Amino acid sequence: MENIFFDLKQLKYLGVGAIIGRTVRIRQPEKVIIGDYSIIDDFTYISCELEVGRHCHIAPNVTMSGGAGKVRLGDLAGIAAGSSLHAGSSDYVRASLDLPSVPAEMRFGGVIGDIMLGDHVLLGAHTCVLPGVTLPVGVATAAFTLLKKQLYEEWTLYGGEDGHKLCARRHAALDQQLMKYPELLGTQTSQI
Repeated sequence: MENIFFDLKQLKYLGVGAIIGRTVRIRQPEKVIIGDYSIIDDFTYISCELEVGRHCHIAPNVTMSGGAGKVRLGDLAGIAAGSSLHAGSSDYVRASLDLPSVPAEMRFGGVIGDIMLGDHVLLGAHTCVLPGVTLPVGVATAAFTLLKKQLYEEWTLYGGEDGHKLCARRHAALDQQLMKYPELLGTQTSQI
């Protein structure tokens, strides 16, 4: 299936069996790696460097911004509809001149921080992730969660506008299922 905004051949890497919706908008496809069997649904907008692991799903209407920053997803990660991940942002406390509409030689300030989502991370609908957030394996969020740069615990559910801990996530059944399918275990593809 052809994309209406860019040629899929422009992507740095497009994995085996990966699906990119026709209306996904990627501003710099040459900086984007999509792992094997991952899916990005229509109406998603990406304006930063991106690495997506294997068997990931990015639902519709997701925004990933921050031209100078990078977003990385581990394997088997999911981002629900309406979520936004911001690897770069203006600084709202200290005035800056960092908008993409300003010539590069005039820009200063702003906040840049790569976002890293580990394996099995699930972001609930309308989750907002700010620059510099790292989520370890198994983290999940409730709908409308705001995540700021802080320490997060593996296999934990977070929620709310302060991204507070809600409960531990049970994962024994997942671990058993994954043992049946060793091809889903391990590190990401060599391209990522």
